[in-house]
Amino acid sequence: MSFSAGERVTRKSHKHDLLFRIASVTGNTAILHGEDMRLAADAPLDDLVRIGERDLKRLKQKTKEQEEFSYRLFRQDYQLMKDKRAYQSGDGYQHSSGFFQLPTKVLHVDGDRTYLRKCTELYNRVGLEVHGVYVHEKEMPYEIGSLVDDIRPNIIVITGHDAFSGNKSLKNDLRAYRHSKYFAETVEVIRQKHPRLDDLVIFAGACQSHFESLIRAGANFASAPSRINIHALDPVYIAAKIAYTPFMEKVGVWDALRNTLTGEKGMGGVETRGLLRTGMPYVAEEDN
Repeated sequence: MSFSAGERVTRKSHKHDLLFRIASVTGNTAILHGEDMRLAADAPLDDLVRIGERDLKRLKQKTKEQEEFSYRLFRQDYQLMKDKRAYQSGDGYQHSSGFFQLPTKVLHVDGDRTYLRKCTELYNRVGLEVHGVYVHEKEMPYEIGSLVDDIRPNIIVITGHDAFSGNKSLKNDLRAYRHSKYFAETVEVIRQKHPRLDDLVIFAGACQSHFESLIRAGANFASAPSRINIHALDPVYIAAKIAYTPFMEKVGVWDALRNTLTGEKGMGGVETRGLLRTGMPYVAEEDN
């Protein structure tokens, strides 16, 4: 059976557990990228099963429902934080002059163009300014320095594809991971420029990434403590939680994770100060 790039497939050897799209085919082997999970894998062509339109539609609908549920949870949290800010900024609603907020800027560097598009749509949906850039994972350590200098973000997301292979080495050996080494090197480059965790917040990692090395490199949040797959949109919810938390408050790890689709098995981190700064009074710009 022949396959081509872009087709959606599952793997017989893994009991059709995940939906993949074919990134490329070389000989009798396909490089697979998770459709919704940030996982990369190799598979022989005879292990693949092409997904029909009806099954594809059903799987996409199920994923969409999960994503919408997480989005509704985030919106509930956001509304509570917004009401609290309005109350505090207005001295208990006694002043009606209004307040303004300094925007938080996100730099999202992704090793997958499809994931980058999905994440950018969600950033826009939650009201965050984002600069999305596609960079192959192996090139990220070399590209990140100039991107940080040019964009000057408050939050940086370093993500793409990853995978752990027990056949290559032990769980604590970076050589057993497809891209964790490059994610860690990218974080180290950023921290050489911005060493303070509260001045520039970093999320790093993808499916099954080596969590410990990313945290040691200087990431505030990373994947994946239990070496499981993470959803493509999970880094966006981490960034949004930090962006909408006032800078005088800390973001607890569980608070940052609870609206994600993966939770604490897929992601972890350290307590981090919020980035939102509120001021008053709000002065409307006058027309010339």
